[in-house]
Amino acid sequence: MKLLKFVESIQIACPQQQVFEYTQDYSQRLVWDTFLREAILLDGAQEAAKGVKSWCVSKHGIGMETEYVSFNPPTVAAIKLTKPAGMFAAFAGSWRFEEISTSLTKATFTYSFALKQPLQLFSTLVKYILAHNVRGRLRDLKHTLEHR
Repeated sequence: MKLLKFVESIQIACPQQQVFEYTQDYSQRLVWDTFLREAILLDGAQEAAKGVKSWCVSKHGIGMETEYVSFNPPTVAAIKLTKPAGMFAAFAGSWRFEEISTSLTKATFTYSFALKQPLQLFSTLVKYILAHNVRGRLRDLKHTLEHR
């Protein structure tokens, strides 16, 4: 299975800890994450942490159950797909937050995925679409945090 990867970053005029906490607060997730129409933690979890599972549904109706495989505030949170879902045979992502200064954070989203057969023929197109959506999510996150 061939994984495709892409990386998108943005600088946000907000402290690193605040950016990390806000992005991992599922009660706020739909405020800024315009790519999603549903985002919840599973199995009674009240907050994100390593081993916690989440359920997210895109605005296009694609739902994925993921599990946090890394959770190191305020620098990184990473997830992996728990089982094939929708068009994805595999999916993983990390969100890294780098302190540029006390009031400036670089947010970097890295995603890797593989499509199910026969959809692998469209991997390059899907990568382009996903990267475009991630750039929009980062812009929305920046706008939300800088205008609160």
